[in-house]
Amino acid sequence: MSPPDRPTPPNSLLRHQARQGAFTDAYARQVPRTVSLAEFVEAFYTTRLFRFELALIALLGKPSTAAMVRAVATGGGRRLAVWTAEARTADELLMRDDSGATCSWFKVESAAGGQTLLWFGSAIQPRRRGADGQLRFSLGFHALLGFHRRYSRALLRAAVRRLEMAC
Repeated sequence: MSPPDRPTPPNSLLRHQARQGAFTDAYARQVPRTVSLAEFVEAFYTTRLFRFELALIALLGKPSTAAMVRAVATGGGRRLAVWTAEARTADELLMRDDSGATCSWFKVESAAGGQTLLWFGSAIQPRRRGADGQLRFSLGFHALLGFHRRYSRALLRAAVRRLEMAC
């Protein structure tokens, strides 16, 4: 296992968000086999932990289906619940939520010995202006940041477990 907290890769879709003033975080885990971006994204969105989040979102009138998950994972679709695929490369996917304030980022990277480094991260844009006119993060952002980091790590661990069970 590799350490979960990593600097954002320099030319990634997530780093582009950071250059635009967003808070970003990135977590990585290595798996002992080759994993495609589509396989990673589908595993992530179908973990028990994330399915709970999707169920809560469905209660708000934004349902999703297994077919939607598969379509987003493979690049055949762009929408899943409250997210839209904003950017995709051969090894990355950036999903933006309907508010425009947050993004979820996925990346697969080949590692030595046929292994794959799986990346998951977030970008959160500041929305509030301070007295000086500069964009600032709210108190709510700061209050929830610890939970966000723990939840992000848990989501990545759950996806890795799912992929390891598929071996």
